[in-house]
Amino acid sequence: MQRQNPPQGRIRLSDVARMAGVSTSTVSRVLSNPDLVAETTREAVAQAVQASGYRMNRAAQNLRMGRTGAVVALVPNLGNPFFAKILEGMGRELAAAGYDLLVADTLDRASLGTTLQRFLDPSRADGIILLDGRASPAQLAPAPELPPVVLACEWVEGTALPCVMLDNHMGGGLAVAHLRDLGHCHIGIIGGPPANVLHQARLAGAQAAAGDARLTLFEGDFSLHAGQAAAKSWLALPAADRPGAVFAFSDEMACAFIADLMRAGLDVPGEVSVMGFDDIELASHLMPALTTIRQPKRDLGRKAAQVVLAAIAGRPVAPVTRLEPRLMPRDSTAAA
Repeated sequence: MQRQNPPQGRIRLSDVARMAGVSTSTVSRVLSNPDLVAETTREAVAQAVQASGYRMNRAAQNLRMGRTGAVVALVPNLGNPFFAKILEGMGRELAAAGYDLLVADTLDRASLGTTLQRFLDPSRADGIILLDGRASPAQLAPAPELPPVVLACEWVEGTALPCVMLDNHMGGGLAVAHLRDLGHCHIGIIGGPPANVLHQARLAGAQAAAGDARLTLFEGDFSLHAGQAAAKSWLALPAADRPGAVFAFSDEMACAFIADLMRAGLDVPGEVSVMGFDDIELASHLMPALTTIRQPKRDLGRKAAQVVLAAIAGRPVAPVTRLEPRLMPRDSTAAA
């Protein structure tokens, strides 16, 4: 059925159905149980809802169902552009199901427990998507009266909570294999905090792919500042001891590393190849364009939203949903 333009006047459920080219019952099913409906249908209904301006009487519906109508995403650093596409994917999926996405910054480790306590409350949220792996198992201990919690991106060892994440071990291996294929036999690694699960998984993947290549580890924390500090450490080495290629565990660190080296008069990739991890939107617009490992960020957000919606509805969910990374070769890496 051909989709139609938004009607004038008061928008009804039947108007949304007509615009999406589906039945009224299908629209109702998408809004109440979206995981029971095909993805293409969910997307068509979501677009029709947005285009028509349809508004459910959510307050009354939530009161009848004993829910808040909101899912909270707890993010460790809202200033990091990496999270934007993930939150976009979450928001679209939750909106199609009739839920609002609320976002809170967990700030630092000292305030994480307080933030968790504030939102682990059924009167505040129907579900939590936690993107911060610094929580302890004790802070995340499940209880029947608490809203379900889904981990995304990072995970917490010692918990049985469902998790949606990238195969970070594979990503680390793809990066080092790419640099080895270019002939690099000494590779620098700008890592994350040693206790961080992303750092550990990516480093293990890099080591597994290194073979007889030499790896030199520079301290990092995924930030721009850490990339600058790694550049200073690299420049301080004798020329013969400098790794001819550097793999940063985040695009932000890779960008800062390249910028500091170019300020020092070095050529990238002529004198050193550099690659990152994440494929933030800026990566392909740099000079040189950044070789990196792409995370399917929108898909990760969508999958996390689908898992939390299923958990809210009391349906079984997979303990781990793992997405595959992709190598994005660009101009910042070249043959040794």
